[in-house]
Amino acid sequence: MTMLKLFGFIFFCGLLSPSQEVLSGLSCAVSPGAMQNVLSEAILQNGLLQQHLQGLVLPNIMSEGGLLNSPTSITGLHLVKVRRPKLSVVLLSGIGVQLSIAAKLELSGDCLVGLLSELIDILVDVRLTANIKCTNYEAGTVQVVFEDCLCILGAVKIKLLSGLLTLSVNELVLRQLTAALPALLCPVLEIVVNLVNIQLLGTLNAVIPVGTAGTIHYQLASLPFTSGLFLGMDLDGAVKQVGGTIIPHDSSPSALPPLLDKLLVLGLRQSFLNAALALLVQTPPQTFTCTPEVVSGAAPCQGTQLSSGTCCPACHGSSPLSIKLTLGGSPLLFLEDNKASVELLVLMQVFVKRSDGAVLTLLLLKADLALNVHLSIVGGRLVLGLSLG
Repeated sequence: MTMLKLFGFIFFCGLLSPSQEVLSGLSCAVSPGAMQNVLSEAILQNGLLQQHLQGLVLPNIMSEGGLLNSPTSITGLHLVKVRRPKLSVVLLSGIGVQLSIAAKLELSGDCLVGLLSELIDILVDVRLTANIKCTNYEAGTVQVVFEDCLCILGAVKIKLLSGLLTLSVNELVLRQLTAALPALLCPVLEIVVNLVNIQLLGTLNAVIPVGTAGTIHYQLASLPFTSGLFLGMDLDGAVKQVGGTIIPHDSSPSALPPLLDKLLVLGLRQSFLNAALALLVQTPPQTFTCTPEVVSGAAPCQGTQLSSGTCCPACHGSSPLSIKLTLGGSPLLFLEDNKASVELLVLMQVFVKRSDGAVLTLLLLKADLALNVHLSIVGGRLVLGLSLG
């Protein structure tokens, strides 16, 4: 999942079929299993659900008793711990995501049965299921709707210090928890989902500085879309130079390959990468000085001794030979099947400085360099390794 750091923490991505068109030049494909891992970390592993359930206080459980049973009251019932929570995700065609959380809730309170007062511990199995969908796309943001929340109770285990548990107390606890817990747990889950949505959508509308040369701004390009197999998302990326000038790039439709057994596929159009390279590769002119070599047995030089051992009578040089390399235009990246290359236009000037300060150019060469590109992911970043072809 570290690959997501390249464009932030992408949540609303999914499995795209080979024919699925991508309209913005930036898109991703994340398997349902990977999306489940992301949500599990955000909601469960980071303690967000436990934190918002910690202050949960349940209503008192009361029974007036009968001819054969003593009056029962359970007060101060509160959540102690959420045990073994597990999150699962199902993609619903045309709806969105169905989120389910199963857990054991450990509750504790004071129990009064007749005249006997003691602590009561309750362990109850709970499964929360809700549908989450996106609506109202506007300017890179969407509204997340939480609906159809269902709370189902499973096994209930009750423990009294005295161990004197009657069947009537067990039935009373189960009946009143079944009535009370859904109205308490579903609103808490909705709060947690909204908080996670704010965190994750915030990473989908971000500005990334590229050194001092400019920025890359990306945001949602449209509503996320779902089928029974995938939940997909397009991003709209803008590459800006310092001062706000946008470097244009082609956003015509393209296609992502299928995920197969991969957790993530991130699609970047060649034109977008070229716009980004225009910012990244802004190397100032580089000048290299060559040290002249004395050729054994050669006649005394009446001008400047060049590194090749030859003499330049017209140079009247007091400084050695220099080579200046200047990048001309923007680099161009070309992507092919299992192959990538970068073309650079380089101006090479061979010169010396005369004693009067004037620059004498000996050679001016324009060269088109073809560089082989090795693509890799290092530390969550896309790395382009260049070598001469």
